Amino acid sequence: MAKTLMVVCGTGIATSTIATGKIREYLESEGLSGEVKFLQSKISDEVSAIRNGDYDIVVSTTMVPSEIKDKVISGVALLTGVGAQSVLESVKQAVQA
Repeated sequence: MAKTLMVVCGTGIATSTIATGKIREYLESEGLSGEVKFLQSKISDEVSAIRNGDYDIVVSTTMVPSEIKDKVISGVALLTGVGAQSVLESVKQAVQA
């Protein structure tokens, strides 16, 4: 069964779309794209769902509330390029877990 991967940003439009594209491209190159159902939203709409564990993997390109920080992979590096490979590998590990 495919894992749900939620990518969140401040508005659910711009940076989450960029991050989703990079993650999708990476997982395709690793042969894992069929293992993931991609979702996008804004962080303010997803705090409760993240807290409740509704998603298998969460990547955020914005700040997240401290009470859910441990459940979220920071995806800011996907925007800057600095440390992006580490983020992608973290997502890959979560997909394979």
